[in-house]
Amino acid sequence: MHNGWMERIVVIGGHGKVARLLVPLLTSAGHAVTAVIRNPDHATEVAATGAIPLVADVERLDADTLAGHFAGHDAIIWSAGAGGGDPARTYAVDRDAAIRSMAAAEQAGVRRYLMVSYFGAGPGHGILEDNPFFPYAEAKAAADTHLAGTALSWTILAPSKLTDGPATGRIETGTRGATPGEVSRADVAAVTLAVLHDPSTIGRTISFNTGSTRIAEALTSERG
Repeated sequence: MHNGWMERIVVIGGHGKVARLLVPLLTSAGHAVTAVIRNPDHATEVAATGAIPLVADVERLDADTLAGHFAGHDAIIWSAGAGGGDPARTYAVDRDAAIRSMAAAEQAGVRRYLMVSYFGAGPGHGILEDNPFFPYAEAKAAADTHLAGTALSWTILAPSKLTDGPATGRIETGTRGATPGEVSRADVAAVTLAVLHDPSTIGRTISFNTGSTRIAEALTSERG
């Protein structure tokens, strides 16, 4: 990292819908991106977004191995997820692997860590145990809480319901008690880039919906 500029970024979950929109933004901004993917069949598609594909199953790798992959990078962006359906795999990826990646980041000396979570995540998520979403809510609550307790320079991004709509470049940040709405994945990617470049977002959880405020302004006003 030179003059505070983060040059080499790891995106975990590199074949995800948000990640595939984010990588071109990162590379256009001058970053070199390593995209961690589980399925080697996705390597060509991920390379086409401008990233260097790294085939590695974060569900199965220990912290030491992950640290080896992270070494020499400047920031980690966790954009992976088990995708629901299987509670055991949800806990294994969204909680356990995410927490291992934080330990690996610390071990590798990568200070900046961005977690893509969801609007309303946390111990008080309010999802009932018989809801199919419960394992994900619990896993994300555990991961987010763990991240906030690390020495990493973390930011948690908490977008509301994701859509495939176009990028608007405008959001509204939500304070506690605000109602989640929806936001396009393209805007989530843009917010992620903006947060990476804004040190004032370190140590903050940023909940957001689509809105009328330019992203950079929304991040600044939310701080106040």
